[in-house]
Amino acid sequence: MEIKSLTPSFSVAGQINNDDLIALKDAGYDTVICNRPNGEASEQPTAQSLNEQARALGLEWHWLPITPGELSQAQVSDFAELLRQAEQQQRKVLAFCRSGMRSISLWALTQAQHTPSSQLIQQAKAAGYDLSGLTSELNRLYQPA
Repeated sequence: MEIKSLTPSFSVAGQINNDDLIALKDAGYDTVICNRPNGEASEQPTAQSLNEQARALGLEWHWLPITPGELSQAQVSDFAELLRQAEQQQRKVLAFCRSGMRSISLWALTQAQHTPSSQLIQQAKAAGYDLSGLTSELNRLYQPA
């Protein structure tokens, strides 16, 4: 598991497994958000098995599956609400999917209203992700104070 931190309280990763949940707990994460639908790959653990392990470890678990190329505004809103709740409770969050790209895209879209697209794209680039394809959407959402 390779964790990519975007902020002190939010990180993304590619697919995790049950053993990774122990490492996440040990690293101080409190909340795990799974953005991967079940069955994308035969070796992928199910969301249910990860949920059971996460809860047994005392981690908060959320399953918000995103089918590649089918990201909706409702899913962005749901993700934003999960982040808002985690922030209120001062919880450290890790979101994951197959590669981390869906999770980081969701994060960027939730931040776009108050953060310039150039900054979001640079943060993603520093973590190894190319969000340049979201530039127009991020620009459309930006509303400077």
